[in-house]
Amino acid sequence: MIKGSIVALSTPFKEDGVNLKTLKELIEFHNRSGTDAILVLGTTGESPTLNEKEKDEIISKTLEYSKVPVIVGTGTNSTEKTIKETKRAKELGAEFVLVITPYYNKPNQEGLYHHFLKVAESCDVKIIIYNVPSRTGVSIKPETIAELSKIKNIIGIKEASGDLKGMMKIIFYAEKDFVLLSGDDFITLPVMCIGGKGVISVTANIIPERVKKFVDLLLKGDLSSAISMNQEIVEVSDALFIDTNPIPVKAALNMMGFDMGKPRLPLTELSSDNKEKLKKVLLKYKILKG
Repeated sequence: MIKGSIVALSTPFKEDGVNLKTLKELIEFHNRSGTDAILVLGTTGESPTLNEKEKDEIISKTLEYSKVPVIVGTGTNSTEKTIKETKRAKELGAEFVLVITPYYNKPNQEGLYHHFLKVAESCDVKIIIYNVPSRTGVSIKPETIAELSKIKNIIGIKEASGDLKGMMKIIFYAEKDFVLLSGDDFITLPVMCIGGKGVISVTANIIPERVKKFVDLLLKGDLSSAISMNQEIVEVSDALFIDTNPIPVKAALNMMGFDMGKPRLPLTELSSDNKEKLKKVLLKYKILKG
């Protein structure tokens, strides 16, 4: 079972491609910090700006360096292309993939069901659905998820809709071994209190040991201790969303000494004012030394 603290890894760039040296440093940072799994080629990894060669490099090197399970983002708004991307990840050694709901073309629930069914039937990998309507313009309903959970290799969902009532329905109606993961650092605490098994986290890029401890407390049922940590998690997360993700997280990692480079267009660097606001929070929680 995939559960716990899963980092949505930011992709380091140099002028002519992916900075593989920094990628290795990031993965070793998470190996040391107890991160339970690593997601690459997600939103935080700037996947829309990566070419096929770069995607292959990131998948191969992450699988080589990581001591924990690796999840690869392979979703697109074309079923045929999603199958192609997923098969390629499998060829490179991936066991787990994250497949976002198709975006822009806005399929109905029947279309969503058949999209994921076709991908699952075509690809011998473990699939995690990704529901993030704020980015896709479509939300997959709990009833549809419950039906998809009956498919053997659809093992879970990253839920970033913010709909706690809908998430409770998923837990009630989906198969018992189907895993619900928070896709939003701000609501990891309530999501796990209703039965979620972890988080796919942006904030874990910056404070992996603390996110790991926080999630482990919730998995053990130590709610009081988790609540005590929650303010820090939320305040750091708030700073990391001062601009469009992953602009701030890349700036924070650069401040921490990782050579991340700049975000790729159409994303731009964090403004000077926002860098100061971000730095203030990183200093407050001793992520940076004053």
